[in-house]
This record gives sequence, structure tokens and C-alpha cells, in this order.
Amino acid sequence: MARSSGFKHRAVTAFQRRILNPMGRRVKSQTLLETIGRTSGRPRRTPVGGRLADGEFWFVSEHGEKSQYIRNIRANPRVRVRVGGRWYEGVATPLPEDDARARLKKLPRGNSAAVKVFGTDLLSVRVDISGQV
Repeated sequence: MARSSGFKHRAVTAFQRRILNPMGRRVKSQTLLETIGRTSGRPRRTPVGGRLADGEFWFVSEHGEKSQYIRNIRANPRVRVRVGGRWYEGVATPLPEDDARARLKKLPRGNSAAVKVFGTDLLSVRVDISGQV
């Protein structure tokens, strides 16, 4: 990874972790991804932008394999997703073979634009929904 993209990743991650994500978790309409921390075993909630359709929830990770929630998914793919104020259980699968830029065109515009601007290593993720909680 180039030096500038390393700086970009650190800067964006710090801003999201300290400012954006805490605010996003408080907004009832914000879509959230809940993973289980791979070392703590505790639930970790991250605001994401994506789309629920036909029993699947799709989103794109800005930082790919470097994202903490992707690392958590690799350790335990069982997740929950809050969409429209409702929680759904499912199994998440990172899909490096999927064209993440093309996928963003099918997802909510505002979030997709931010992912394109701030992302350093895009990665598509599909959550197969098993039921509503």
C-alpha cells in the first residue's frame, strides 16, 4: 500500500471511530452492522450503508480486510443488521471477487459517494438473512 493511502486509512479510521460512528449509532434510522469482537467476544456495532433485498443485505467496506468488522466477520460470520429500525440475523460473506465499485452503484447514493471518496481498499460483503430478531 502506498504511503499516502496508509495515512488516508489512519486518518479516516480515526475520524470514524471517534466522531462519526458514535453519532451514527445513536440515530435510530441508521443502518448498523453488529459483529462479535474476535478477541473481546463482545458485540461491536458499526454504522454502514447498504441495501436489504430478497433476503440479502449488501454493503461495501471502505478499507476491506483492514476493517475491524471484516476481521470480526472472518473470525465469526454470524452477524446482525439493523435496517429501518428492525434487527435481522444472518451470515456475512466478504466477496473479494465482486466488483465493489459496480456494487456501490446499486446501493444508497450518499453512502456510496462517501465510500468512494474515503475508501482505500473496497470490499463487497453479502449478508444472507436468516430471520428477523
